[in-house]
Amino acid sequence: MHFQGSLLSTDRPELGPLTGVRRTALGRGAWVDVLPGWVRGADVLFERLADGVEWRAEQREMYERVVAVPRLLAYFGVGEALPDPVLEQMRAALGGYYARELGEPFVTAGLCLYRDGNDSVPWHGDRIGRGRSEDTMVAIVSVGEPRALALRPAGGGGETVRYALGHGDLLVMGGSCQRTWEHAVPKTARAVGPRISIQFRPRGVN
Repeated sequence: MHFQGSLLSTDRPELGPLTGVRRTALGRGAWVDVLPGWVRGADVLFERLADGVEWRAEQREMYERVVAVPRLLAYFGVGEALPDPVLEQMRAALGGYYARELGEPFVTAGLCLYRDGNDSVPWHGDRIGRGRSEDTMVAIVSVGEPRALALRPAGGGGETVRYALGHGDLLVMGGSCQRTWEHAVPKTARAVGPRISIQFRPRGVN
């Protein structure tokens, strides 16, 4: 992997205020909140996570054959220590900011390492568990080089919305987003560096 750091990076990761979050209504009860550059020194955090997390490669059955999942994964369940204290700070800050609206804390963290443009995730919603039938939130913090996160109405059709996320950007999907919209990180033929996506979820949302 070749990683190109941001010119705005600092030598110590720290969180900015969440007061700059901006919400966009997607329709059908879904919305996204976005805050560019929430994590200052995000490139340092990327390097710590890339080197310090025990990443695993998974395989899944698809179309009657077993294929490699095109990204590396790590998961931290309820009560498990997160791999860096900055992630604990993120989860606490997001839980405090969204406490009244969400009504429960973020308790799990999933990490995905996209090594280059060949790594991706297909169109999906986090509909395993309560996200299938209830409004909820999934908060995503991106460190490393930007990659597109695309959203479209569930089932295809309609306008596709894209956000280029990296270098400490925050995006939160909320309301009915997991069941009425789909999201993806598409493959790209462009030369892109690695990115780590950190996803915080409430209990029972996968």
